[in-house]
Amino acid sequence: MEQGRARETALPPSGSPRVPAQARAEGEPFASVRGEHTHSEPPAPEVRRYSVRGQILEALRAALVDGELVPGEVYSAPVLGERFGVSATPVREAMQRLASEGAVEVVPNRGFRVTERSPRELAELAEVRALIEVPVMLRLARSVPAARWAELRPLAEATTQAAAVGDRAGYAESDRAFHRAVLALAGNEQLLQVAEDLHRRSQWPLTAAPVARRGELVADAAEHLALLDALVAQDLTVVQTLVREHFTGSAL
Repeated sequence: MEQGRARETALPPSGSPRVPAQARAEGEPFASVRGEHTHSEPPAPEVRRYSVRGQILEALRAALVDGELVPGEVYSAPVLGERFGVSATPVREAMQRLASEGAVEVVPNRGFRVTERSPRELAELAEVRALIEVPVMLRLARSVPAARWAELRPLAEATTQAAAVGDRAGYAESDRAFHRAVLALAGNEQLLQVAEDLHRRSQWPLTAAPVARRGELVADAAEHLALLDALVAQDLTVVQTLVREHFTGSAL
């Protein structure tokens, strides 16, 4: 095994991920590692550790959705820390969180490998999400007044705005926010946690699959507004059809 050597992974043409200003120089690619890393880790102030970890976590999530962290590649926490301008500690903590979400897996003495997923896994996630969310939305359609659904329209419109400019990371975030707000009306915290975990897992990229195109995002976002209209009208047939099709055909 080669010691201390890292290979740079080129970024796709879409650009650089959303990271804190202090965390990464514009245009610098992520690095994957083919062996152990021996870079020294500069100390990070304890008082800032958790805020920095949160920023790095969101940056890594955006990079995963954008396809900048490539399925099957191994990434070293020290190397990523250098790119972000922080110590390896908050990067490693963020990666451990991603590992718990199924986005990466730990490779001892090397770093973290981005999970390689199959179309079958995505289909299974869609099936489970439908089994959980369709009955809940049908129940909500019968009981929630139209005025409450109208309050969620800005969240649905946020997904269309992100889709219109091809902002995949922004779309993923606003998509989760919309679904979370809908399900929150059920008043079941355990449901929210399970649905959020399934939703995130469904957004990680497939093995060797191209990232979603803008047109796919736009079509996916339009279904949010259509769903709100169906919920307001208490059209249960349309609600059920839209939710199932949204999961099986989702761009993210």
